[in-house]
Amino acid sequence: MDPTKTARRPRILGKACGLFAAILVSLAATTPASAVDVQRVISPGGIEAWLVEDHSLPIIALSLAFSGGASVDPVGKAGLGEFVSSVIDEGAGDINSLRFQQILQDRSITMHFDAFLDTFTGRVKTLTRNKDETFDLLRLALTEPRFDQEPVERIRGQILVGLSRRANTPNDMVSAAFWQHAYPDHPYGRPRRGTAESISAITQSDLRSYAETWFAQDKLFLGVVGDISADELGPLIDRTFGDLPAKSPPIDISVEEPATNGEVIIVEHPVPQSVAIFAQQGMEREHPDFYTAYLLNHILGGGSFTSRLYNEVREERGLAYSVSTSLTPLQHSALWIGRVGTANTDVAESVELIRKEWADLRANGVTEEELESTRTNVTGAYALSLDSTTNIARTLVGLQVADLPIDYIDQRNAYFAAVTLEDMQRVAAELLDPDSLTIVIVGQPEGIEATR
Repeated sequence: MDPTKTARRPRILGKACGLFAAILVSLAATTPASAVDVQRVISPGGIEAWLVEDHSLPIIALSLAFSGGASVDPVGKAGLGEFVSSVIDEGAGDINSLRFQQILQDRSITMHFDAFLDTFTGRVKTLTRNKDETFDLLRLALTEPRFDQEPVERIRGQILVGLSRRANTPNDMVSAAFWQHAYPDHPYGRPRRGTAESISAITQSDLRSYAETWFAQDKLFLGVVGDISADELGPLIDRTFGDLPAKSPPIDISVEEPATNGEVIIVEHPVPQSVAIFAQQGMEREHPDFYTAYLLNHILGGGSFTSRLYNEVREERGLAYSVSTSLTPLQHSALWIGRVGTANTDVAESVELIRKEWADLRANGVTEEELESTRTNVTGAYALSLDSTTNIARTLVGLQVADLPIDYIDQRNAYFAAVTLEDMQRVAAELLDPDSLTIVIVGQPEGIEATR
């Protein structure tokens, strides 16, 4: 059994396409636990939050997540969660859009929402003296959003402009093509931001229905950092989130393996440099070999300037400015995914080298020196994810979302220390599958043919 598992709530892990996957991976290199004292706060009404007190500055940051995100968008209404996230702070209760935004600006309050694949998230930051007004505004946004016609149509227009721009941007095009191919009959295959058709079809009633259905206490995760005590936070949580429904419908989405069968898919686009995504089946976050797989990924392509792919594709051959890989565990699937951009004339050679390194790691594993240097890097580096109150709050939510224990930061290095060279060789042989590595390319690549 994975020593990091707890029984408090079901695991929810999503991304932007991987927001919380990225947070979990970054926590492999966080600051020492002694720098972050995390308290579990249970409000009088039974709502849980994780708190890091820091009274050095008069600032409070809150991060929240509801499970669901874009994956619960109805068929034909792709982008609904994203639309809600963009308009939910455009007026609430008896405060219209203009006044709501003016209050935020006058009080120097930051309030922002996003919809990722598996989570709908929010973040708030305020001066301590404005905390009561700030939390009241957050309560109104979540429980009484207005969705008035003027801001809805204004935001709709902005979304449509963004979609039009992304439709011709290679990085966005390759992401859309990959996810649609990997998950053709699954919510992950639908565009998270929607399409021109789906966004145009969304009504004010749809926006209200999403908020009323999915903003509920049983799907809520909270992280708070800053100038507030546990005694102060408990009642404030109830005042802010107590009016949310206690329960929401179950999320009925199947667990599905990605359709990665070694295919090459080419989307023709007139640009001098192609962009490619390559991927295979990944590993679930709760798998007992996850820490081993993370170290393998760091060596293969996740270690930036130290990875094999970076050294081989960029440093040795000069074929690409960057190439990288990541483990992406989701709530309903898992990927080992990478990306590379290279000149059209160099695409075939880059793909060949990526497949070669994939196969070599599977066949020959890693050296003791690679394991130890990677372990030292992972356990000793300081994480940028803990460089502000906002990022710490977001990290606290990421830990809860992934169902990790409250002392995870304190314990994480021990999990990596337990990985042996034999573990690395075994997991490399079992997990890496160069024959299933699927390549999706946007551009005009030379020397490589599509297989479908």
